[in-house]
Amino acid sequence: MNDRPQIGRISPLIPAGDDLEKAIKFYEEKLGFTTIHQEGNPVRMAIVKRDNAEIFLVKSDYHDLAKEISLRLQVAGIEQLYQELESKGGDAIHPNGKLETKPWGPKEFTVIDLAGICLTFYEFPD
Repeated sequence: MNDRPQIGRISPLIPAGDDLEKAIKFYEEKLGFTTIHQEGNPVRMAIVKRDNAEIFLVKSDYHDLAKEISLRLQVAGIEQLYQELESKGGDAIHPNGKLETKPWGPKEFTVIDLAGICLTFYEFPD
């Protein structure tokens, strides 16, 4: 029997900017997430999910905070995800964050969301 505690998935709560509806649309249409919960009228918090990744978007006009946040999302099938986002116009992918293998090992690319949050999608080679 293993009594060692284990930490599961992480679900970050991040500032999504002034226009939460616009942020939700970005995550759904550009990144392929699905909104699984919303609160408020107008909406002040939403949970978006794709596979095992779950992100809490919170309405916030504190833009400097968002620009200091960076999340790394591990992916199985990084090249397929990159192609998927490219097929949606590719404008979600940061111009300096194209898909490439980094010196420290993973293949990765970067997206900056509407509030300025840096999302790096990565996959380590087998």
